[in-house]
Amino acid sequence: MTTRLICCACVLAVLPQLVSAASPARVAPEDFAILPWSWIPNDAEMLKGIYECGFNLAGFVPVDALDAVQAAGLKAIVSGLHVNDGPAEDPVAVEKKVSALVERVGKHPAIYGYYLRDEPNAALFPALAVYVDALRKADPAARPYINLFPNYATAEQLGTATYDEYLERFITTVKPPFVSYDHYALMNDGSLRRQYFQNLEAVRKASLAHQLPFWNIVLSNAHFHYAEPYEGGFRFQAFTTLAYGGRGISYFTYTTPLHGNYRLAPLDQFGEKTATWDMLRRTNLQIHALAPTLVKLRSVGVFHHPSVPDGCAGLADSKHVANVSGGDLLMGEFEGPDGEVYVMLVNKDLHRSMYADIQFKQPGECRQVNNYTGKLTSWAGEGRWLAPGQGALLKKD
Repeated sequence: MTTRLICCACVLAVLPQLVSAASPARVAPEDFAILPWSWIPNDAEMLKGIYECGFNLAGFVPVDALDAVQAAGLKAIVSGLHVNDGPAEDPVAVEKKVSALVERVGKHPAIYGYYLRDEPNAALFPALAVYVDALRKADPAARPYINLFPNYATAEQLGTATYDEYLERFITTVKPPFVSYDHYALMNDGSLRRQYFQNLEAVRKASLAHQLPFWNIVLSNAHFHYAEPYEGGFRFQAFTTLAYGGRGISYFTYTTPLHGNYRLAPLDQFGEKTATWDMLRRTNLQIHALAPTLVKLRSVGVFHHPSVPDGCAGLADSKHVANVSGGDLLMGEFEGPDGEVYVMLVNKDLHRSMYADIQFKQPGECRQVNNYTGKLTSWAGEGRWLAPGQGALLKKD
């Protein structure tokens, strides 16, 4: 057989796999939220692009954009409320303002939640609680959206002595439906901000203690000393969040701000798609493929091997895994409703691929939930290669 015929035969052999790898069904934001952290105008073309990029939430939109959001196949967090710094507002006035907005838009099928505040100081928590109570009086199913500081914020910004206290006071005072925080960790010298995993640890711990889901806001643009977007970085941010049991991921931002050194968000300053758009789409569609399985699972542990960041657990703390090898790895352990064992295995290296292996404490076959179809497949041979930042959701049978 000639070289040309061999090449043709190879192409024909893999063609069925390529054809079967169609886009997975979309996960609903109620199960796993994928949000562009941007203020989005009433622009049908932009909303269509957000959907095509793999989001299920449209970002923060004005009231008059809700019909266009629905037409694009999305839901949204609506603007119109904002908790300001300064003296607390009169609760009666807050209730009237909140009730008027909920009465106007609360039954719209595109409503997911209501924007209240970004990065509040703890001193603002009582005022936020007033708004949250008013929303729940107007609509018990309403979702207030509040996003918290990262753990590298100063004590003055937090308004508490420690980050753990900040999280605990927020949850017990405000009583949110979920915990959202931001952490921008990919730096332009190729490094990872050292507090990244400690932030995931703290939020996961608080969320589990109060039985709340959590969302992580990560980078999708370059600014200040942060790295320009690259595919390994998107995979790393997404799969580390999944491994820690996150139930939402947001990207700052979808549109590029028109000042400073901001650059390379999915849409540039001229409204044109950048290479970031395609990289983000490929990452988001993998989340859609894996989320239907992940949302049925309960996070029971997270550990690192062989390097263990400060404040994190190592292999000795694993409930189900005896050993892993191949490189610097993160493992999120999960159990299903009938005790099924799953592990999200993540290549923590931002720049190099690895061939990974895993041994469970109890014998059994290991299969993978395919990142592109969501179906269980064998985990062997070339399938064990992990690109930089890549995750693999494994099931022990």
